[in-house]
Amino acid sequence: MRREHYNASGGQVAELQGLYGPYAFPERLLQKIWLLGLFETRGVRLTDGSVLDVLTPGRWNLLGGPDFLGARLRIGGREVTGDIEVHFNAADWVRHGHDRDPAYAEVVLHVVLFESRRELPPPRTVDGREVAQLVLLPWLHCSLEEFAADDAVEALTHQQTTQVAEALLALAPESRQGRVRTSAEKRWKQKVHFAEVRLARLGWEEACHHTALEILGYRFNRAPMLVVAGRFPLRSWRDSATDTAELWAAGAVSWRRQGVRPANDPLRRLSQYRAWVTAVPDWPERWRQWAGTAGLSVPEPELEDVARVRRTWRLAAWREQVREQVLGGAVGGPRLDTLIGNGLLPLLAAHTGCPAFARWYCGGAGEVSPAILTALRLAGVCGRGAAPFHEGAVQGMLQLGLEQPDGFGAATGPSGPE
Repeated sequence: MRREHYNASGGQVAELQGLYGPYAFPERLLQKIWLLGLFETRGVRLTDGSVLDVLTPGRWNLLGGPDFLGARLRIGGREVTGDIEVHFNAADWVRHGHDRDPAYAEVVLHVVLFESRRELPPPRTVDGREVAQLVLLPWLHCSLEEFAADDAVEALTHQQTTQVAEALLALAPESRQGRVRTSAEKRWKQKVHFAEVRLARLGWEEACHHTALEILGYRFNRAPMLVVAGRFPLRSWRDSATDTAELWAAGAVSWRRQGVRPANDPLRRLSQYRAWVTAVPDWPERWRQWAGTAGLSVPEPELEDVARVRRTWRLAAWREQVREQVLGGAVGGPRLDTLIGNGLLPLLAAHTGCPAFARWYCGGAGEVSPAILTALRLAGVCGRGAAPFHEGAVQGMLQLGLEQPDGFGAATGPSGPE
């Protein structure tokens, strides 16, 4: 199911069917995907069969005219420079009058999200020149639903603490923890669903490899890390012939270092992953063997006492064992919790069917927006005599925000400092 409309600011929005019902996918998000390179940027096939390499995506134009200016592309082996126009559908080129508008005369590529349901003539500029066209959907790194959820979560993390807390503060105090747990279950099922999609596309080993690099790149270097993962599969990391310079060059267009904390510098993260693979070359298989240790048979009422579950099941010791035996000690701190909670446990549950929800719910919260933590404290769910901060509470809070009709503003561009 798909239908499109315009929002209050005049931007086009696609309404798509997701795991829990319809979700919105604004055209502005599609533009961000192009800008950040969250798709395969080399060896892409255009609608006429030509091969496209994206050298630079161009400057995001938030005024009138084409969406991106001055992009550098290689089409059919020939380098071209020009503008990019982004739409949901191929028919939008003519529908929006770009074939009659001189402002679009320098467009060299028309990027559309969906393949046309009927055969259409190629787009042309006002002077009759044919414009190359790319259907982006088959080349995306993630599903549309996952992109939409990530974008919504990012918008939530930039809201004021009181806005984030409103959904919980409106409930009676005794109902808040149960509401968070119910919402966390939805987030967990969604994460497992996204893991299933990645597994179906990549298989176990490469799904683990892509997920690890993607999370090491959070937040600002996620896209180039995925590019690196795609061009250098895990087997090539086991081969010392692939050096760091080659890895760095693969993501050269998109690496971001300004405003990134030293610990998250992408070159440092690449070196960290190399140390990980060197220490445990078969780490995805090693992680799969942990399926028997991941499940927690915890009755639902007991999840209200997260601290007790952590003590009973010695989750701190389990986390350290994962760090040493699966990750070779290469990753620690909050990024380790993010890696386990957002990546490895959902993959394991999707692949083996092990009941990992309780371990995920009670685990460390990883890297979290201060607004989320403060909101949970204000609502009395975590901190100050309540439960310790844990992944389930954070993810439940995020899901509550996703469910609010006006809980998210449209994200309008790259985020601020990490």
